Formats: sequence, C-alpha cells, structure tokens
Amino acid sequence: MDNVVLMSDPRVAAVPCLASGAPLVDVAGVVGLVVDVRKSDAGGSWRRVREPVAERLATAAGRASDEGYVLRLVEGHRPLALQRRYFDEYAAELREARPSLGTAELYALTARHVSPPDIAPHSAGAAVDVTLDRDGIELDLGCPVNATPEASGGRCYTEHPSVTGAPLAHRRALGALMSAAGFVNYPTEWWHWSYGDRYWAWATGSDAALFPPLTR
Repeated sequence: MDNVVLMSDPRVAAVPCLASGAPLVDVAGVVGLVVDVRKSDAGGSWRRVREPVAERLATAAGRASDEGYVLRLVEGHRPLALQRRYFDEYAAELREARPSLGTAELYALTARHVSPPDIAPHSAGAAVDVTLDRDGIELDLGCPVNATPEASGGRCYTEHPSVTGAPLAHRRALGALMSAAGFVNYPTEWWHWSYGDRYWAWATGSDAALFPPLTR
C-alpha cells in the first residue's frame, strides 16, 4: 500500500485547473441510480455533481442494471466548509492517537481518508462515493463505505490483499463499471470515484483538471 499516490502528493496539487462553468445538477432522477440518504444535508448538496459527472454516473448506472446490479450513490458534492471540518476532525483523531507524528506525516496520513480542502474532488463536484445493491440489498465490498484505514484494518484500500471472494468480485464489478464510464478511483477508498478533478487529471495524464473546488 506504500506506493499509493495520495491527494497530498505535490504532483497532484501542481496540476493546473481550468475555470469550468459546468453546473451542479441533481442526480436524484437518474434512471437506475439509488440515492442513499446517510450523508444527506438540508441543502441537497450530497445528491449534486457537475453535469459531465452526472452524465457519466448515468452511464455507469445503466451498465450496472444491465449486469444485474443497482448503483447506489452515497455522496456527491461536499461543501468546502464541510470538507474542512472532516479534514480537521480526522487529523485531530490521528494526532491524538499518534502524538509523535510530524506535521508533514500527519497531513499525508489524513489525506489517505479525507482530501485536503484545496484540492478535494468532492468539493469540486467531481467525485462520487458509490457502492452496489442487488435485489434491494447493499452488497458486501469488504468494509463499509467511509470506513477509515484504522477501523477497517486497511480493507478500505481498493486492492487490499485480505479482500477476497464475493467482496472482491463486487469491487471488481464496481471498478469495471466506473472505469468504463470515465471515472478514476482513489486507491485508499474503494468507493471513491472522480472525473474532472486534479486527481483524475494526474491519474489520466491530462494537462489540466476541469473543475476547481467550489467556494461553498
């Protein structure tokens, strides 16, 4: 797992970002997509993403249906203030558990699970946290969505060797669906997929990201 490129990597932060005007759109009406409510907010941000992201999510949902699955959206856009809160709270947890951590190491360890706010794909409206259902039941993909590396024993990592059998098959099915639709995965979180953000640009070799983090 040591060779994973994190959101905190300077190469990711150095990717230039275009000033795209693509709007946030509500994906609640996407055919074949279940919109989970566990991360719901009063303003409905969790079910919104940039329009090109929504189009790709619809493609993935359609293919999932063809293959006997239902794609479940857990979270899309995350307002910048909420992203900062998540980052700071997780950093505080790590600092309390490991007080000897230096500033740089703490920043990198935090970025395994919560993106730094200035480059966060969710705050750009470019990321989705998704999983799979079948027959109305959320499938086992090895650990719960949003499980930390500590709580999951590392099984949140997409390629963790201890994930085998049906959970591994489900992860591979999800990966095939999302990759085919143009998304890239953040390797520390099997559920996190993005399009158009800085991490996507770095992973695909694109010259620039399409969507900067929104200011709110």
